[in-house]
Amino acid sequence: MGNREDLLAGAKRCLIDKGYSRTTARDIATASGVSLAAIGYHFRSKEALMNEALFQAMQEWGDELAATLSADVKADATPLERFEAAWDRVVESFTRLRPLWVTQFELLGQIDHVPEVREQLVRGIKEARLGLAELFEGIPQGTDPERERLTGTLYQAMLAGFLSQWLLDPDSALSGREVTAALRLVAG
Repeated sequence: MGNREDLLAGAKRCLIDKGYSRTTARDIATASGVSLAAIGYHFRSKEALMNEALFQAMQEWGDELAATLSADVKADATPLERFEAAWDRVVESFTRLRPLWVTQFELLGQIDHVPEVREQLVRGIKEARLGLAELFEGIPQGTDPERERLTGTLYQAMLAGFLSQWLLDPDSALSGREVTAALRLVAG
């Protein structure tokens, strides 16, 4: 690897270890084994390096999450069976991909100060909605745009809400069966 790649790898490690806003240029230089001056040479600023590292990490984490969530979904599963199985994998991902989730929540508080990150997150939200609609509803992407938008947005809101609760109190995370039971209670 060259200095540029080492800096990106170091910045990604810092995202996981320290988060977006608490990482300093010195942290990145130390984690990557590259000089502070190399940050300016390759990226012009620490912020540009952190943004690029963040975008790469989000893509990697997103790919891993998509693989996790789509694993072993039975084509003939009922909507409730699909939902329960998928939700159990969502909760499992909270533990395994905790750095992804913590970083994304941290960035929500910074969103007005980092427009490039906001744009990236907006694109990610749109893609996530489609993926969630396909995962939970079995709707192939592009076949029913309004249903994808509505159901994907609902699932995304549920995921963010449950995730915020899990980050504070992981022992209270609901299983797929419990979420299904709660939905039945609410729906009457």
